[in-house]
Amino acid sequence: MSIVIEKAMPPDAKALLDYLKQVGGETENLTFGAEGLPVDQEAEARYLAQMKSSKDDVMLLAKENGKIIGTASLNRLPRRMSHRGDFSISVLKEYWNQGIGSRLLEQILVFAREHHFTILDLQVRSDNAAAIHLYEKYGFQKVGTHPAFFMVEQKEISFDYMVLRI
Repeated sequence: MSIVIEKAMPPDAKALLDYLKQVGGETENLTFGAEGLPVDQEAEARYLAQMKSSKDDVMLLAKENGKIIGTASLNRLPRRMSHRGDFSISVLKEYWNQGIGSRLLEQILVFAREHHFTILDLQVRSDNAAAIHLYEKYGFQKVGTHPAFFMVEQKEISFDYMVLRI
C-alpha cells in the first residue's frame, strides 16, 4: 500500500468534494451524509488556497495512487480560544483499521506543535469505539458527553468531547 499524506491544495477541490460525498454516505459518524458539504468547487478551491500557508488551519489528505482515501483538518479557534484547535478526521470505510488515521493524526500533531497550539478539541460518537481508541492512543481524554449531539432518523446520538494538551 503506497499512501502519501500531503496538504490539500486548490486543484484537489473537486476530488475532495467527491470524497466527502462518498465518505458521508458510508457512515453516520460525520456531521453530513451522502450529500457532502454545501460548497461548490470554486469555493472549496478558494478555501484550500487560503490554507496553503496558514499557521492557523490545515487540511491533510491521505492519497493512494492519487485518490483521496482520508482527510484530517485542524482549525485554530478565534480570539481568547486561539491556543486551541478543532480537529476532525475521516477515512473511507474500505481503509479503516489500516493505520491511515494514525498517520493523519501524527501529521496534525506535527503541525499543531510547529504552530504553537496547546490544546486540540474533537467530538466523537460515544459508540465509535475504534475512533475513541485511536484518540486515546495519542493521549486525548474525554471531558464530557453531549447526550443528543446528532439526530439520525429521529434517534438521539451521544457524542463525547475529547481534548489533548500538547
